[in-house]
Amino acid sequence: MGLAASQARLLMIQARKNDIELQTQFINQARLQLANTVGALFTLTADLNPESPTSQALQARVAAIQQIDKALELQSTRLTTQYKAIEAEYDSLKKIVEKNISATFKLLS
Repeated sequence: MGLAASQARLLMIQARKNDIELQTQFINQARLQLANTVGALFTLTADLNPESPTSQALQARVAAIQQIDKALELQSTRLTTQYKAIEAEYDSLKKIVEKNISATFKLLS
């Protein structure tokens, strides 16, 4: 792979790494909002009779939110795995670019 092609690939990989980081931040922000919502729902349920329909409805809502949180956690894990793979490819490609640059300067001197 030539120097220009390697550099272009390096830039594409960097852009993908940045995209994954942004997606991970969005997921973490959404999970934080879900945790705040669950906390507020638990506060509401603490004042209610556990057998009341309102309390049971709130508990059902908490269970649904926890399922959403689990899905977001799985998505975050998947993105982390992708990020590690892309980071390894980035490091490998960066070494190739450095070798190409080094070889080019040896030819010119």
